[in-house]
Order: sequence, then C-alpha cells, then structure tokens
Amino acid sequence: MIAFLIKRLYHALLVMFVISIIAFAIQDNLGDPIQQMVGQSVPESEREALREELGLNDPFLVQYLRFAGNAVQFDFGYSYTFNQPTTEVIMRHLPATLELVAASTFLIIALSVPIGVYSAIRPRAWLSRFFMGVSIVGISIPVFLTAIVLIQIFAIGVSVSPFPADTGWGAWLNEALSTDGGMPAYGRGDPINVFGTWDTNFASLTGLTYLVLPAVSLASIMLPLFIRLIRAEMLEVLQSEYVKFARAKGISLRRIYFIHALKNTMLPVITVGGVQIGTLVAYTILTETVFQWPGMGLMFLNAIQRSDVPLIVTYLMIVGLIFVITNTLVDLIYGLVNPTVKLTGKPA
Repeated sequence: MIAFLIKRLYHALLVMFVISIIAFAIQDNLGDPIQQMVGQSVPESEREALREELGLNDPFLVQYLRFAGNAVQFDFGYSYTFNQPTTEVIMRHLPATLELVAASTFLIIALSVPIGVYSAIRPRAWLSRFFMGVSIVGISIPVFLTAIVLIQIFAIGVSVSPFPADTGWGAWLNEALSTDGGMPAYGRGDPINVFGTWDTNFASLTGLTYLVLPAVSLASIMLPLFIRLIRAEMLEVLQSEYVKFARAKGISLRRIYFIHALKNTMLPVITVGGVQIGTLVAYTILTETVFQWPGMGLMFLNAIQRSDVPLIVTYLMIVGLIFVITNTLVDLIYGLVNPTVKLTGKPA
C-alpha cells in the first residue's frame, strides 16, 4: 500500500506539472488583462507601467518559474478582477460546486444501481424496456437543454389542455399534465454558513429546494450511462459459471443478485464511474451558467470574459487536482471491492 501511494504521488506530481504548463501556456490567448483592468481613458504609459509591475513583460520561462515557485506554497497570485488572492476566490466558490456535484452523485448512485440491476434481472420486462429507452434519450440530450426544460416545467410552470376541458376526465387529465411551477431556479438562496467561507444548502429544507433542479440537471449527464453500464456488466456476470453454480447449490436469488453478482459488477463500474464522476466538476460550467449557481464553473466563465489569467490558471490547477485525487481514490476502492486486485501491480 505504501509503495502504491508513493507511486501514485509521483504520478500525481507529474500530471500536475503537465497541467500547470498547459494552463500557463494558453494565457497569452485569453486576451489582454490590462485592457480589462483599466478604462479606455488610461494612457498607454500607465498601461505599460502596470504591465511591468505585474510581470507580464517577462519571458515565458521567467513567468512560469515564478508561478511554479509560488504554487508550491499554494500561492497562485492575485485575481485581476477581485483584487484578492485567487485561492480565496476559489475557496469562496468551491463549496457551491462540491455540493452540486455531491447531490448529483447521490442521485446517480441511488437511481442507477437499482434500475441497472432490475433491468439486468428482468431484461424483457416492459419497465426495463422503458428504462433503456429513456436512457437512450437521456444520453442524447445536452445538459443545458435538460436544465431549460426543468426550469420551464418546475420553476415557471406549464399549462396544457389536449383533452376536452368540459368533461370531468378531460379536465382531470389536463390538470394532471400541467404544473404550477414555483421551484427556485436561480442562485443558491441564503445558504447557512458552516465555518469560514463554507456555506451549505444541505442544512435547511429551503436550501435543498434550491439544489434540486441543478442537481437533477447535472445528474442527467451521467445517469443514463451508469444505468446502461451496470445493466451490461450485470448481464455478463449473471451468465458466468460461478453464478450458475450458486443457483445449482440452491442459494437464494436475492443473495446471488445482490451479494455475489452485484459485487463483481461494481468493479468495472467503479473504473469508468470514478473518472466520469470527476468530470462532473467540468460539466458544472453549463449547469451553473443556466441556473446562475455561484460555483467555480460560473466563476470560470466570468474570469474568461474578463481575461483574469491568474484566476483561470488557478481554476485549471484545482480541477486537475480534483481529477488526480479522484483517480487515486478509485484505485484504492479497487482493493476494497475486490481484494484480489494488487495495488502494487505484483501478481496475487
């Protein structure tokens, strides 16, 4: 385990080094930060003085070495827009993004596992066919369209009348298909402060209502993929010899499905799922933009619009770090789910 952790730490440092170079190399293509910081009436001499003060005229290697030396101390410089350390700006927006990803992950796991297992156990049932059809549609719909539809139905409300309203059954069906809306779909509301800059929506029922629509929208990206993945892996496991042998021994189907088969199904699911859950952090950009959720994704777009290079680079570094940590945790979970997997790479 120690050898594995050391090896993973080495790989993590190498990946972060590559990410830092790429993130820092694209800064020249993000616009002129001086133009965003000062007004049009500021003379060119003052612009050049400010550029020299910020070190923007230094060679690339000098700028990168200065950045890398400060980054080791977790100092990524000051945001041009907020005039604050970029780490403080990130930490102010990070809780909102992590809570959104956590809520979406919970929905994905809570729905994909039972639906995927049921669809594998009863592949010809009409409900399984329905789930598979909906999953195909879900994979095809982009997240921003899902978000807009959710806002229209549950926040704004819809009123439809395809059935004759002058009949009792028609009026009942029209009312059943219509929605009143009213759910919050803008911002986080008034989250409760836990400590420092950490505000949470999990501490109150009102806060959770603000979280529902963004979390469902974000979960819609990965939920169909997880359902189909669990179903496919479960179908393959149920055809294996040890499952047939367990049935021949008279072991209950419930134990076969949820103890023996599901455990071996989850290993490849963790392989793909661990990486995909990490990508939710990147997908929050679209979700947070539609719902104006004040997380890192919305902050990142604003930083691009204002050419806030230090904040952009810090965001890319933090997201890269999240991916590295996620992949490492996935490797560790391998050993918990299947003890025959050797983390060191040596044969069992």
